[in-house]
Amino acid sequence: MTILLIRLRLIGDVVFTSPIIGALRRHYPDARLLYLAEESAAPVVAAHPDLSSVIAIRHSRGLERIGDDLRLARRLRRERIDVVIDLHGGPRSALLTWATRAPVRVGYDVPGRAWMYTHVVHRPRAYRPRHAVVNQWDLLAALEPGLAEPPDRTRDRVTMHVPADVDADTHRALRDHGIGDGTRLVILHVSAGNPFRRWPESSFATVAAALASHPCNCTVLITAGPSDHQAASRVIADARRHAGVDPAQIVDAEHLSLWQLRAACDRASLYIGGDSGPLHIAATSDVPIVALYGPTLAERSEPWRPSSIPTANVDAGPLPCRPCDQRVCAPGDFRCLTNLDPSAVVAAATALLGEAR
Repeated sequence: MTILLIRLRLIGDVVFTSPIIGALRRHYPDARLLYLAEESAAPVVAAHPDLSSVIAIRHSRGLERIGDDLRLARRLRRERIDVVIDLHGGPRSALLTWATRAPVRVGYDVPGRAWMYTHVVHRPRAYRPRHAVVNQWDLLAALEPGLAEPPDRTRDRVTMHVPADVDADTHRALRDHGIGDGTRLVILHVSAGNPFRRWPESSFATVAAALASHPCNCTVLITAGPSDHQAASRVIADARRHAGVDPAQIVDAEHLSLWQLRAACDRASLYIGGDSGPLHIAATSDVPIVALYGPTLAERSEPWRPSSIPTANVDAGPLPCRPCDQRVCAPGDFRCLTNLDPSAVVAAATALLGEAR
């Protein structure tokens, strides 16, 4: 049997599908499991031991996408796929699911696309406080009753596997920054692809300065996406100005690859960041996490891993506009982010660092 999983676009969403990979391998130990993802997120699953192959595709547009998808459809047909699970539900993933001509095609009842599937799962239109892992698990239950058992945060935690050579390279890179095995390392991720989830740079700088000058004697590693390096540089400069400590305690990580970020988490004492892909990569490790939520809810996207691993969720509290669809800020002032007090983040961080001693 050949089973194809499709999850396009965002890194965090691909992380949330990793429990399903393990569940399918347990249930179908001899199956050939394929995964289709976009190149930017493919490293999340590229080294997964339960997958037979990962198909990484470009995020193309317009006429270029039509050509790419026609070629991809022909390739998928040659794979002779028996079952497809569309974990995305977007127009492109639905079309690719249908194009496989697999006898079993599972997807959500999205208007205008449900006809492309043989097994349709209801997905409420409203944003609800139900975790994304649980939402996607509904697709497994539609595939076969034996897969209907709810996911368990320990058995079915999110995972991301890193090749041994990347792990060794990351260790050397950290050592070159003066970060040895005895360093209390805090990873502070200061960017987000979605502007509705970007905490103010000044708030990140305040947290970095506080932790670098705290008696815990932490080294703060500042990370950011490839398009946000200037923002990271501003945060670092501001934090060093206010911390009054050795500048080497606030480190510019430049741009870590997804695999390198994951490897660095295994050597960190704490990770701090907003609800974006890097947070969910950190959740695949055992590093304690302080997660920052603006327009989103922790109930839907908090780290999906054993409850014994320390995690603190910090937000601005209840607001009539929260959660939102992240298209327009109704009040116009992004209060779900600007009202999130840096002192609350520092308090959560120092508490978790104290637990980790």
